[in-house]
Amino acid sequence: MEILIPILILFAIVFALVIFFSFVPLGLWISALAAGVNVGIFNLIGMRLRRVTPSKIVNPLIKAIKAGLKLSVNQLEAHYLAGGNVDRVVNALIAAQRAEIDLTFERAAAIDLAGRDVLQAVQMSVNPKVIETPVIAAVAKNGIEVKAKAKITVRANIERLVGGAGEETIIARVGEGIVTTVGSSESHKQVLENPDSISRTVLSKGLDSGTAFQILSIDIADVDVGKNIGAQLQTDQAEADKRIAQAKAEERRAMAVAKEQEMKAAVQEMRAKVVEAEAEVPKAIAEALRNGRMGVMDYYNLQNIQADTMMRDSISKGSKSEVIDKEKK
Repeated sequence: MEILIPILILFAIVFALVIFFSFVPLGLWISALAAGVNVGIFNLIGMRLRRVTPSKIVNPLIKAIKAGLKLSVNQLEAHYLAGGNVDRVVNALIAAQRAEIDLTFERAAAIDLAGRDVLQAVQMSVNPKVIETPVIAAVAKNGIEVKAKAKITVRANIERLVGGAGEETIIARVGEGIVTTVGSSESHKQVLENPDSISRTVLSKGLDSGTAFQILSIDIADVDVGKNIGAQLQTDQAEADKRIAQAKAEERRAMAVAKEQEMKAAVQEMRAKVVEAEAEVPKAIAEALRNGRMGVMDYYNLQNIQADTMMRDSISKGSKSEVIDKEKK
């Protein structure tokens, strides 16, 4: 029993030491002291209590102090708690210092929290980036389509990274400038002969205003001739005019057919009335004979007149047919 008590005490001490060293990053504290960085052991314990990973604060701080930057634990920890990338911000500050770029910790932290890569921005300030636009189609005044592709050399503007527009805005503005320049040209030949006129005109418009970049140059990488848009539009217009004319002609034809049908119906109606009137003639003659208003001789004279009229009609029709036959021969 007397032997068991010291063993239990030893186990308790070992367990307490394990818990202590797992909670307190003693190795990290020693590394900081060896690097000349003043980080208290209670600061490390406080980071654990605030759920901050000590290595993500102490290691960037060691790197910053060795590079000659004046940063504190509180600055880095506050940026970490705000959701920022401490290591990337410190790397950007070191790169800016080496490149003699005026960049403060507050500005770098704001850029990082805004969602931009502050280290890449510093690198772009030293080494400009080339942005290539897609093929942009524009039409000159003579109706010929011109296709152009441009390469834009930009440098990051540290002061406008927060709130400034990105690469998409630069590409859109350059594309608009190309379309405007080509559209104002009298002929596509002018654009093909002097493609640098596009870059000069576009560059003079100040397209980097309100963006996070500074445009250094705009170079036309490729220019080519596309379709004859003017001729195609004229062809489409002629086809449309043709369809309109056909529709109007069809409308007139339908109206003429309807008018013809109406006239045929009127002629048939008139013929029906004539037939009906002719049917009443024998009845009237019979009525006149019965009433004594017309004698038998008068009736015969009427028959002779009708026969004479029919004979003259037949003679006239025969003479007309002979004339037509002669003309055919």
